[in-house]
Amino acid sequence: MPLARSLSVTSLSGLEDWDEEFDLENAVLFEIAWEVANKVGGIYTVIQTKARLTAEEWGENYFLVGPYVESNVRTQVELIEPTNPELKRTIDKMNSSGCKVYFGRWLIEGSPYVVLIDVAFTAWSLDRWKSELWDLCDIGVPWFDREANDAVLFGFLTAWLLGEYAAQSEEPPHVVAHFHEWLAGLGLVLCRHRQLPVATIFTTHATLLGRYLCAGNVDFYNNLAEFNLDKEAGDRQIYHRYCLERAAAHCAHVFTTVSQITAIEAEHLLKRKPDIVTPNGLNVKKFSAVHEFQNLHAQSKNRIQEFIRGHFYGHLDFNLDKCLFLFIAGRYEFSNKGADIFLEALARLNYLLRVNHSDVTVIAFFIMPARTNNFNVETLKGQAVRKQLWDTAHTVKERFGKKLYESLLVGQLPDVSKMLDKEDFTIMKRAIFATQRQCQPPICTHNMLEDSSDPILNCVRRIGLFNSSADRVKIIFHPEFLSSTSPLLPMDYEEFVRGCHLGVFPSYYEPWGYTPAECTVMGIPSVSTNLSGFGCFMEEHIADPSAYGTFLYICYTFNCLNMQHFTSYLLSTGIYILDRRRQRIIQRNRTERLSDLLDWRYLGRYYTAARHMALAKAFPDTYIYEPQEPTSTTGFRYPRPASVPPSPALSRHSSPHHSEAEDNDDEDERYDEDLEAEKDRVNIRQPYTPPLKNKSPGNSNGITRSSVCFCFVPALLYHSLSGDHQPHTPVSVCVLFLGLPVSASIYL
Repeated sequence: MPLARSLSVTSLSGLEDWDEEFDLENAVLFEIAWEVANKVGGIYTVIQTKARLTAEEWGENYFLVGPYVESNVRTQVELIEPTNPELKRTIDKMNSSGCKVYFGRWLIEGSPYVVLIDVAFTAWSLDRWKSELWDLCDIGVPWFDREANDAVLFGFLTAWLLGEYAAQSEEPPHVVAHFHEWLAGLGLVLCRHRQLPVATIFTTHATLLGRYLCAGNVDFYNNLAEFNLDKEAGDRQIYHRYCLERAAAHCAHVFTTVSQITAIEAEHLLKRKPDIVTPNGLNVKKFSAVHEFQNLHAQSKNRIQEFIRGHFYGHLDFNLDKCLFLFIAGRYEFSNKGADIFLEALARLNYLLRVNHSDVTVIAFFIMPARTNNFNVETLKGQAVRKQLWDTAHTVKERFGKKLYESLLVGQLPDVSKMLDKEDFTIMKRAIFATQRQCQPPICTHNMLEDSSDPILNCVRRIGLFNSSADRVKIIFHPEFLSSTSPLLPMDYEEFVRGCHLGVFPSYYEPWGYTPAECTVMGIPSVSTNLSGFGCFMEEHIADPSAYGTFLYICYTFNCLNMQHFTSYLLSTGIYILDRRRQRIIQRNRTERLSDLLDWRYLGRYYTAARHMALAKAFPDTYIYEPQEPTSTTGFRYPRPASVPPSPALSRHSSPHHSEAEDNDDEDERYDEDLEAEKDRVNIRQPYTPPLKNKSPGNSNGITRSSVCFCFVPALLYHSLSGDHQPHTPVSVCVLFLGLPVSASIYL
């Protein structure tokens, strides 16, 4: 895939910093997004986790601007009086003119200032502003699109805020306004049209048309240059939204995207090449558990097992110690997030596990919010039965312990046959009868409002995975965000992720992908694709991603064969994870070490570079930006670990006949965690930042991205092969895989 690079994540090797730091004393940053103190999607996570770093850089001159949502403000925002005199005069003037604008502190790490605008209070101006929008930009917004109507109100009010702030300032300020996504983009367009003294940045986290096209089962990436954009947007009734997004991208001083793959998409769909790529990071300190994350994994896994015991009561005929917990989470986009491929792979995985008589059970969780009206009664009953059995066991245990204590007091060994009387057996029999159920364990934990048309449930009905005793793959669909206050699964999302073995995110459309990133910083292996921004990022900077617990599935074509390859990949990965405890620990250690690569301390510098670039373009008499060609596009790469990788690999051994010592279970003793971690830390350097100079006295090379598809033969075939063979000998295998031949080589 061709890619013209300017400033990208490949420059993380660290080059010369700019000569002087920018003087931000007379500069003010407004960051505008619909998801400020309003959780809707991934942009909320971007802004929330980045706030502390940005507040440290800009201090009292950093303000977030978002919509006023009363339910969110009551729990997340402390309303106070503005501390900035210019901003106080601005808010007072707007409030006296028929608006409702609030000021406060967002109660998150960094405690940034927020300006919240009540768009509903100004809805009376909607028709007038839509008419003005048509006169200025020839963009018409239909009355029935409530989200677009909110975008119009929010855009005009934001432009009003910025213009009023500039008017209330005694000295001409250097204002930077950073707009996120199309919902906030109209404010940027109005700022440029009104020629406000504002340096503007527009960041698209996912293009509107790209999201809709991929959701419509289109071969998107192979036809990026072929789409009739106006027709495609019109067919999907989003032409007005598309126009707002494209106008914001073209009007901005600096245009950014969150990944290289989205940069290619934006160049084709929005017709502007991004000036800089600003990859998303995380506040790693929040997830940091030092040496405790292994213990946290065990604790959270035990809590998930307790839920499983209740959910599958009466059908708990599998060994929980040989269970593999897989999960997929995120926005409910059935095709874009890869839920369709995941379900198909699970069906094929179930078949392979059954025909090979495996004792491994795979439990797959789908954490995707959908429309529900309440918890499923059968699901709640399962948890009640589990608690009842626990109480019964404790009652019998106390009676047994009392008799044992009395026997020991008189100096006699207890007669075990007399320790439990008829009453005890009656209690236990009643408890056993209570666990009997006439139906299968439920798939969905909630009552769905649109059960008959739900994509996940319909797919489950088609593939026939109903959590029967014969199935080796079980499915649990939790259509609600996880919460520690839930009576069903009382765990926060972070705790749940720590307790799972593998996160599976086979996304077809994923501009970045926070879910695999969160797995990485918590030391949990994950499967991602090279069509996601996160997958491309890790593939670019890690020589052997699978050795570090980031399993990259290469989507090299758009057809159903992906599912067969993905099944084999998923099976080999999952079985290997369950294979040996020590290797699982090594793998989680390596995965957690990658967290520095995703820390805002490094990735936040790209946002800093974008703001400085915008200042230099908007105020050329004050700031100078001197572009410089990148000296290298290779960047740093985590080398392959020197020790034996604890993950599936097709690497040939150094010799056909290795020493007998390497056959022992102690072969992993060659792994020195501290030494390996120290080598990895050497690769973490300050990221590249464009050379910029402070106040002045006066006035990419294109590369082709190539990928190799690693297709792993299911590990169960490895265990089922018999006969004499030398260890690490390559064996060619051709399997009739669900009616289609699949060839590969494995090393025994």
